[in-house]
Amino acid sequence: MQDVAAKTPLEQLRPVLELLADGEIHSGESLGNALGVSRAAVWKQLQKLESYGLTLESAKGRGYRLPGGLDLLSAQTVTAQLDDSARALLRELRVFDELSSTNSLLLERFEEGKGHAVAILAERQSAGRGRRGRNWVSPYATSISLSVGWEFNGGVLSLEGLSLAVGVAVAKALERFSVPGVRLKWPNDVWCQGRKLAGVLLELKGDLTDRCSVVIGIGLNNGLNAKTAEEIDQPWADLQQVRPGIGRSELTAAILSELLPMLETYPEGGFATYRESWSTLDQFAGQPVQLRSGNLSWEGVAAGVDEKGALLLDTDKGQKSFHGGEISLRGQV
Repeated sequence: MQDVAAKTPLEQLRPVLELLADGEIHSGESLGNALGVSRAAVWKQLQKLESYGLTLESAKGRGYRLPGGLDLLSAQTVTAQLDDSARALLRELRVFDELSSTNSLLLERFEEGKGHAVAILAERQSAGRGRRGRNWVSPYATSISLSVGWEFNGGVLSLEGLSLAVGVAVAKALERFSVPGVRLKWPNDVWCQGRKLAGVLLELKGDLTDRCSVVIGIGLNNGLNAKTAEEIDQPWADLQQVRPGIGRSELTAAILSELLPMLETYPEGGFATYRESWSTLDQFAGQPVQLRSGNLSWEGVAAGVDEKGALLLDTDKGQKSFHGGEISLRGQV
């Protein structure tokens, strides 16, 4: 199990980051006084910031600043902003400066019997992952990296379509802030203005017919810098470019406020309850698409999803349903 008790290098830098988070210039002397260390010790800490994707500017004779500041996550703010129903369901909320993966930590919590109704956030993930083993770029304080653990009775089969319902919950959270152009791409991407804004990764453990545990991982771009963006291998959107000024803690609270009640009631109606909401946000509805699964591919017109969340394609051989794969507009990869 990854050691979350010992302070990581980023946790050691947290006090100076909190001082610089306002984006204003701070002298080395004032930083040293606030931290109770020498100016030389302050400079030693500041030199480490760029390795975490943070840009430090120095003003000769005046001091240092982080351009644009930092919107640091606050567990207190997230909890205070939750809807009453979500606050009643949430057992634990933890914010870490750095983890290898929020999903991995929650999977370990489930091994200990302590994962249900727990939300884990990280300012930075060193080994975050998306679908099919892809890396999810997660630099410090420039995304939302959130994982939520939940236990269900009824087995894995009762959770068909859950990743799509999670997408609906994220879209509803964004709607609270009037984010324009939000759409959903089967099976678990949230798009904004024709580009990927967020991804969902579900990891399941348990019985096919009995009690099972699910970790819901959500990664959302929020303030990526140009250097980080170069590492992304697909068209992407960033929330701060589309709707600037949305606080990361406030948005996290909105996501949890939509997500937790959905998880609590999901077994009652399954995805059928969310099918209409998903369909109204379907990015590729009625468009010619290609579906790839391994070395196989199919072409057709996207015809929505069925009551279990399977993709429907109108092909020249009739309508077919698919439970896995990746889709793209025909002629695009």
